[in-house]
Parts: sequence; C-alpha cells; structure tokens
Amino acid sequence: MEIKTERVHINVEGKTMGGYLARPADGTPRPGVVVFMEIFGVNSHIRDVTERIAREGYVALAPDFFHRSGPGVEYGYDQQGMNAGIKLYTQLKADEIVDDARAALSFLKRQNYVKGDKLGAIGFCVGGHITYLTAAETDIKAAASFYGGGIAKEQGFGGAPSTVGRSGNITGHILCLFGDKDASIPMPEVNTIRATLEKNKSRHEVVVYPGAEHGFFCDQRPTYNKAAADDAWTRVKKLFAEELGQ
Repeated sequence: MEIKTERVHINVEGKTMGGYLARPADGTPRPGVVVFMEIFGVNSHIRDVTERIAREGYVALAPDFFHRSGPGVEYGYDQQGMNAGIKLYTQLKADEIVDDARAALSFLKRQNYVKGDKLGAIGFCVGGHITYLTAAETDIKAAASFYGGGIAKEQGFGGAPSTVGRSGNITGHILCLFGDKDASIPMPEVNTIRATLEKNKSRHEVVVYPGAEHGFFCDQRPTYNKAAADDAWTRVKKLFAEELGQ
C-alpha cells in the first residue's frame, strides 16, 4: 500500500511534542495507532515500524515522549546510545507520559483521515511499558506491548503507583510479548503481569518466546530473533484487524 509520511507537532499542555506520522496515501479514513518508541528516540527503526503499520492500512503516529528533556534525539544501538537513552528514561514521569499519550490520541482523533473511535497502540522496551500504561489510562481498543520493562515493578515512572496495579482499568484487548532470555525482565515479573490480567478478567494474551532476548523485534539489534519477530508481527496484525478493523 502506498503511504505518505510527515513530521508533525502535537500540543501537550502548552508544550510541543514532535512526532512521525505515516498513513495510507489514498486519504480514506482509517483506524489510528500510536507507536511508542524505545529509549533510542524516534529513530530509523521506529520510523520503519510506523511505516509498516501504515502499509497495513492504519494511520500510525510515533510521538517523541522525550520532548521535555531531549527533543528529537535519535540514538544508535550501541553503548553510547544506551547510556544516553537511559539518562533520559530516568527523567520520565507517569503523569506526563499519560498526558503525552492522551495528546497523541487526541491529535489522531482530530484528523479527517482517522476513524477516531478506533484507536490502538504499540510500543517497544520503555515504549512497551508506556503502551501498557496507556491501555490502563485511556480507552484505546487494542494494545501491543513488546518487552515492556518495569511494568510489574512496585513503582511506576518517576515513583508513581505501579503500572501493573492499574491493570483493572484496561478496557481494550492487550497483547504482551516477551522473550524468556530477556535479562531485564525476569520471568517472575512476566508471571505477575499474566496473573494480574487474569485476575481482572482483562482481554489479554501474554506470549513468551523461547530463546528470545530483549529487543528481539528490532532487526538493527544483535538480539534480533527473526522467528519471534515474525510470529509477533502476525499476532499484532491479527489484534489490530480484530479490534480496530479498517
């Protein structure tokens, strides 16, 4: 499917948050999907994912939630990039993240090429955590969280109440994807997420890929796992098709 891409500016409480938008070129109103980046910014990998989602028939928007502390940063998958990204990650606050998510969703709703009642989210690493938080704090219909670190910790971003503790607020369908060799997300945390979603009777699917490490979906990282990435993408497409439609 032919797509169009552009840089956009989103108002958040009087501040400007940058974003990367990709959408089908025909202009027909489509469901919207927010793409939450990793700690490396809206880099080439996140832009590629955003474009892939657009080619599936959705309007995809990747907001820059580092806009308060490091607007426009793009880091590579090396130690230098990791260190810089972690520095910005530690400055994130849950309330501000929720403001950013709501602003991104509101931006999509205002576009005449978006079906504003059919919105979802997808995210990776810290973006996977933010996707889960967004599912709990907004009315999105579908959420795909890839290796979201810290979801099951006792405290959320900036010392806020835990994200997993908000699971009872999830009204949409959430898909959580992990690797069993992910050193940053121990299996007990994954089990806590699964048990909490089951307890709250949330519509959910928690998938753990044997042998997969953190970042298994990103083909720019040494931990890329094609088998896991391909299966995960198939599940994401199914989730969005069933919950968002076209």
